Amino acid sequence: MSSYDLAVIGSGPGGYVAAIRAAQLGLQVAVIEEEDRLGGVCLNWGCIPTKAILKAAEQFAAVRKGVPGLVVEGLTPDYGAVIDASRKAADRLSKGVAGLMKKNRIEVVKGRGRLVGKGQVGVTSGDGESVVEAPNVILASGSTEFILPGLDVDGERVLTSREALASKRLPASLVVIGGGAVGLEFAYSYAAYGVDVTVVELEDQLLPGFDAEAAQVLASSFARRKVKILTRTAYKAVEHSGAGVAVTVEGEKGEEILLADQILFGIGRRARVENLGLEELGVDLEKGFIAVGEDYRTSAEGVWAIGDVIGPPLLAHAASEEGVAAVEFMAGERKRGIDYGRVPACVYCQPQVATVGLTEDQARERGRDVAVGKIPFVASGKAVGTGHTEGFVKLVADARYGEILGCQIIGADATELIAEVTLAMELESTVRELGHTTHAHPTLSEIVKEAALACEGRALNF
Repeated sequence: MSSYDLAVIGSGPGGYVAAIRAAQLGLQVAVIEEEDRLGGVCLNWGCIPTKAILKAAEQFAAVRKGVPGLVVEGLTPDYGAVIDASRKAADRLSKGVAGLMKKNRIEVVKGRGRLVGKGQVGVTSGDGESVVEAPNVILASGSTEFILPGLDVDGERVLTSREALASKRLPASLVVIGGGAVGLEFAYSYAAYGVDVTVVELEDQLLPGFDAEAAQVLASSFARRKVKILTRTAYKAVEHSGAGVAVTVEGEKGEEILLADQILFGIGRRARVENLGLEELGVDLEKGFIAVGEDYRTSAEGVWAIGDVIGPPLLAHAASEEGVAAVEFMAGERKRGIDYGRVPACVYCQPQVATVGLTEDQARERGRDVAVGKIPFVASGKAVGTGHTEGFVKLVADARYGEILGCQIIGADATELIAEVTLAMELESTVRELGHTTHAHPTLSEIVKEAALACEGRALNF
């Protein structure tokens, strides 16, 4: 039996970051991981490999469309090589996490962790059973793909994101169920290689919960790429049909059957709460997720939880921040929780979409008197010069005081640009301060400055 100050179950972006922060604070830490690779779903089967695939798709689409001064003949995709490259990226970063564990003198215990008593975690591995003792335990077991009851995910015709990330075959046609971030990123990637893609979304817009104008721009962009979008449409069933699938959906005009080679489900994720020993220690659940307070304590003494297992937002960077916060609360180094209104959300298809804080509609629904600064990418010299004129930056601010309430960006590098606004919100800056900040020219970041100026009616280039 090994003893530590802290045991962390799960080595994803929440778990391994929590472990490192704890080690920095002088705690003896063990990380318990059942998979062969450290890094969790995000690093191995989510964030990292998908970005490698998306970048390859973006480059292929750009060359296929044509670049001034560049003539390419006989362009063909080697999708198997794309998948291989994405796996290499994930492997490299997983080894990097292992290196961080060694650097910070964190013990990695291989096996599945389970609460077996107060201050005790049972570990099951190929070597048998063992027990790790620690007065504090962080549950960072993450989430897994949500699979509808009775659905046969075979990896050939019926896929989730996990199977799609390993598949080296480009189908001729694909139906994507779910118009959220996961579904749209895969839809963009496949469409870039010429796959006939249809996206089915139950809500009345893509990216439910995001800014409606941004969602409309994205839908129009996908339509120009010949992606068929079916909103207000419910998935009903899937059956094998020849070498492909027959997908029954129901929209405003009734039921219809979509024929395709494959169907990909990107309809959400569920918390991994099974076999964690929650019942034995009295850890409460709420709507399928582990219930925690602002300090990430669960209902069981000495047990904390972070990341996807505690519920939305199911974001890797949120999990990392929660891991740091939980450890700092544990060590008495922190008194305030995370302001989730300052946690950005990003979608990495093209054009990219990023948002932080309130949308215009949300701010008005809360009774705020708002000023909105909206600047299209076409107003940017950098955007015009590089051919990335799709999209806009929209800043939402308090009309009287200039407080930045939120920002929505759709366009090239939106996922990078959002960081400036997030920082401004964290520093409690106003749109005046953001507008007074000198931005290098020509850069896409100038659009953020212009949007801040536009909130006060002072835009200079639009």
